[in-house]
Amino acid sequence: MKISGFTFLRNGAKLHYPIVESIRSALPIVDEFVIALGDSDPDDDTREKIEALGSDKIVIFDTVWDLERFPNGTEYAHQTDLAKERCTGDWLLYVQGDEVLHEDDLPTIVASCERWLDHPEVDALLFDYLHFWGDYDHALDSHRWYKQEMRIVRNDPSIHSIRDAQSFRRIQDFDGLSYGVKEGTEKLVAVHSGARIFHYGWVRPPARMGSKVKSFNAHHESSPGAEREQVMVEKPFDYGPLGAIPRFEETHPAIMKERIAELDWSADLDQSTRIAGRKPVHPHERTKYRAITWLERTFFGGRHLFASRNYVMLPGAPLPRKRNAATQREA
Repeated sequence: MKISGFTFLRNGAKLHYPIVESIRSALPIVDEFVIALGDSDPDDDTREKIEALGSDKIVIFDTVWDLERFPNGTEYAHQTDLAKERCTGDWLLYVQGDEVLHEDDLPTIVASCERWLDHPEVDALLFDYLHFWGDYDHALDSHRWYKQEMRIVRNDPSIHSIRDAQSFRRIQDFDGLSYGVKEGTEKLVAVHSGARIFHYGWVRPPARMGSKVKSFNAHHESSPGAEREQVMVEKPFDYGPLGAIPRFEETHPAIMKERIAELDWSADLDQSTRIAGRKPVHPHERTKYRAITWLERTFFGGRHLFASRNYVMLPGAPLPRKRNAATQREA
């Protein structure tokens, strides 16, 4: 059995992505790690950081982003597909630049790949998500944030990344352009890997987070370009009151130790539970989603109600062991 890792990157280091930790977390269990490296800015040193890892498993190839041909975030899916197409493994492990695997989960991931390799009815493996917010001590547990997603897919050319590369679907006779079109696509059949994804995309200094949001918004514009860049005002990101978000009491991936120790923006974060007179800024702060989240936690064991999924669970497939809820409690 062969496992390929793959991802896409552009200005990853400049935008404060944990790209080195992300790649290193996957290297122990993959036979190759394919990276579609986009045309980054001159002051970005993503390539240098990756090459410094010195791994012969890493395969880098250069790409040029075309935001007019692939608007509204679909260039992310296009870049993902470009990397996927170059993978040679039986299973393909997709780890985005802000996602990190925990070393405790690596044996479980390999065992799951081995278990389902000869079951062609299984297209993908699911991972539980931990979405960190503001710092490394708070993980969002909100209805508004997806709790599971596919991060291993079978090496099948009919499986494609979709929309802004959050997930995958089967698209027969794909035209290579319509990443945002749902019609004519099929949901993948999935089982749970038993593992987690540590998502650190929303853990940056407020000023760097503002830059990331600016870049994200530009990529999601239907007609991005210089004019859009000029009118976008870059400012420190407002994470809101972190005291309202559950504290994370488990361990982070060991590979994140140095990066966590370097966090130096705690003084810029609000640790209160509520800010008087503050209107909800982020979706998870809105009354609607807070109410649904409370219902999910209180009456449904945390099960995500009314969730839209790009997969269907294989009937009869075992569920992962439920983690101790006491390890993640309200601040």
